[in-house]
Amino acid sequence: MESLELLAGGLTQAFTPMNLLWVVVGALLGTAVGVLPGLGSSMAVALLLPVTFTLDPTAAFIMFAGVYFGGLFGDSTMAILVNTPGGSTAIASTFEGHRMTLTGRAPQALATAAIGAFTGGLISCVIVVLFAPKLADLAVEFGPAEYLALSVLAFVATASVVGGSMVKGMTSLFLGLSFAVVGIDGISGAQRFTFGAPQLFDGISIIVITVGVLALGEVLHVASRVHRTRPGRLHELTGRPYLSRAEVREAAPAWLRGAGIGAPFGVIPVGGAEIPTFLAYGGERVLDRRRVDPQFGKGAIRGLAAPEAAGNATAGTAIGALLAMGLPTSATAAIMLAAFRQYGLQPGPLLFDRSADLVWTLLASLFIGLVVLLVLNLPFAPMWAKLTKIPRHYLYAGIAVFCGLGVYATSAAVTDLLLVLGVGFIGFLLRRFGFPLAPVMIGVVLGPLAETSLRNALLSSGGDYGALVGSGISVTIYGALLLVLAFVVYRNVRQRAGRDV
Repeated sequence: MESLELLAGGLTQAFTPMNLLWVVVGALLGTAVGVLPGLGSSMAVALLLPVTFTLDPTAAFIMFAGVYFGGLFGDSTMAILVNTPGGSTAIASTFEGHRMTLTGRAPQALATAAIGAFTGGLISCVIVVLFAPKLADLAVEFGPAEYLALSVLAFVATASVVGGSMVKGMTSLFLGLSFAVVGIDGISGAQRFTFGAPQLFDGISIIVITVGVLALGEVLHVASRVHRTRPGRLHELTGRPYLSRAEVREAAPAWLRGAGIGAPFGVIPVGGAEIPTFLAYGGERVLDRRRVDPQFGKGAIRGLAAPEAAGNATAGTAIGALLAMGLPTSATAAIMLAAFRQYGLQPGPLLFDRSADLVWTLLASLFIGLVVLLVLNLPFAPMWAKLTKIPRHYLYAGIAVFCGLGVYATSAAVTDLLLVLGVGFIGFLLRRFGFPLAPVMIGVVLGPLAETSLRNALLSSGGDYGALVGSGISVTIYGALLLVLAFVVYRNVRQRAGRDV
């Protein structure tokens, strides 16, 4: 009951005209960026990170939350219409969603995605409201050893599960950690990887890294392939933009099953919603095979409903894990954690006490944002789709300019402009050779926490490494890590067996 009372207070704050405006702005911007192939919620948040420093923290994070959910829906719009997902979280939606478009059911497919996103997000937000304070109370029991264990779990799980190669995942993670240790060591005062340049004594700004890796890297990647790729054909949206009762009855169980699969993954550091969306799609496909008239391959509405609900359910609980434990479980959540730190805030159990107004207003705005997205995206889907007709050279040139302006506005340092070019080139190389980006962002954000936790744990124990596994919580976390590694080994064995057949 206490959570519901606090949520009611948050709703009162969220319903102020300015906060409602930021919810709408975030939803619009997130959807607009999400519909563009290759761009997604993580890039939208990265691009907006420099701009929001003129806002108060509550308004900024309300807008970020709208961008997060809006970006996910925008990803799915292009996946359904032109078989080109805006981000990796929408890949599973292309299989049956685009087939619905090819059979003349594009409006129904977009309606299925919108309602699925709303259902998954709503269920996950309810879970966050009810259990995030309890999760924060549990986090009070965490000391340096436990936070180190969480960081190691996030590192290894993200690097090994995301993408097809553990070697590439670990390489990306190592690169992120390398970015994180540049600068003056806060404990010893030693210079690390500064090459004697005073401009690097304070390290590389998280804004430079996020904008460079996610935004500028994508611009360079698209520029390098401009003559090799052709935009997909945009199908006309004809027919009713709503679902019949029979279609709702068909999709409803899949929405609920997808939300049930996606919600737990929001607190598991595996890099985002890719895994739960594929699990939800695979589960529906298995159930479809048992039917008298299987629909998969023909535009099965359940094959779209389940991954859409799963992806948004994962996003909702990921925000809860970020607020309650300070643990980013996806690249977008990692950028939001960086934004919290830029405002001098540290997500975790103390955030619910020290900044309760911000937390509960943000949680309340999630519910409002879901309703706003549902209202906006059903009638405006054709407008979003037309954004893909913007010539790519104009679109990505504008993004490049915006990257430079955003970085320069935060520091007014030419050095940061040179750094963002260098980091952007590294981001281009990562895409060019198929290295995942999520481990880079997790390494950048959690690297300092892992280092500080390790040092504090050893200092408090007099150098006894046994203290790192001296509590039940840390042992449990390392046990979860072993399960993740076992899953990765099992997956690789199955893949090799499949290739040998």
